Amino acid sequence: MIQGQAYGWFVISISVLMFLLGCSPRAIDYDQVGPNDKLIIRFSHVTGEETPKGLAAKRFKELVEAKSGGKIEVQVFPNSTLYSDKEELSALKRGDIQIIAPAISKVSSVVPEALLFDLPYLFHDQDDVWKLADGPVGDEINILLEKQGYKMLAVWDNGFKQITNNKHPIHHPDDFKDLSFRIMPSRVLARQFDSVGATSLVLPFNELYQALERGQVDGEENTVSNIYSKKLYVTQKYMTKSDHGYLGYFVLTQKEFWESIPQESRVILEEVLADVTEWERNLALEIDKTEYAYLKERKNLELYELTEEEKKQWRSAFYPTYEWFVSQIHDDLIKVYIKEIFEEDFASKDK
Repeated sequence: MIQGQAYGWFVISISVLMFLLGCSPRAIDYDQVGPNDKLIIRFSHVTGEETPKGLAAKRFKELVEAKSGGKIEVQVFPNSTLYSDKEELSALKRGDIQIIAPAISKVSSVVPEALLFDLPYLFHDQDDVWKLADGPVGDEINILLEKQGYKMLAVWDNGFKQITNNKHPIHHPDDFKDLSFRIMPSRVLARQFDSVGATSLVLPFNELYQALERGQVDGEENTVSNIYSKKLYVTQKYMTKSDHGYLGYFVLTQKEFWESIPQESRVILEEVLADVTEWERNLALEIDKTEYAYLKERKNLELYELTEEEKKQWRSAFYPTYEWFVSQIHDDLIKVYIKEIFEEDFASKDK
């Protein structure tokens, strides 16, 4: 009887071990998938399922599985259920997951040039973002990512960031003085708040609501969809619609994993990604409008929209952030972009 029990536990242990190894086969050897094997892709992200990124991840799963006839399975893990935003890059590098879609700020830890997307008032609208992301500068950043073992598959939108806080309305740059804000891990964002006399604290997204609720920081910057979906407006008294910064996502995979996928499957994934990216970008615009209308109706949230003249004042106040960024990067293509495209425009309008 004892021997039977011991054998039973042995079988269970081996089964558990095989299951755990099977959850992440490509973390082990990256062998080519055979024509009759199912390719399993684990897609981990940190936002809610009803955000632009969450909805795009679900659509990606549905289209890939349908188009591949079930030969490719996409498992989506939203809301930091698998990894937090400070863990997911390392998990991807190890091969524990196969796709992530981190905020671009978080990619700057491996490619500092990605901080370009964080510069305040770099873009006038989403069209400006897409031209940059889909053009030579986006290609250059992907080259830099591949040198670190990653591959950028797409750039997804969330929209432009707004300011919320609990102390007082923020209309002018001087209103930031002595306030504290949660930021993503980005030296550009830290410099942005430094330039207007505020302090900043890096916190994971899944800790933000509690930090605001406890008063660990006075405020934060985020897109309308994140403020809405995570109910950040419940913890905040004031919101300034500033559109001062952009929040997008690099859809990333591990370069070695991607190159191990058979050509036929890779083509399916690429085609679906192209379709979903266009769909997601349009969806982000629609969600922003719908959920902003909802926030405007919240009685506990005092909302203020910056005038164009006030935006110019903010641009001028944030200008030292650009000077610092240009002094830190060494990539010639990105320096040319800043100096020839944006810096000239900034100087002519605001100096």
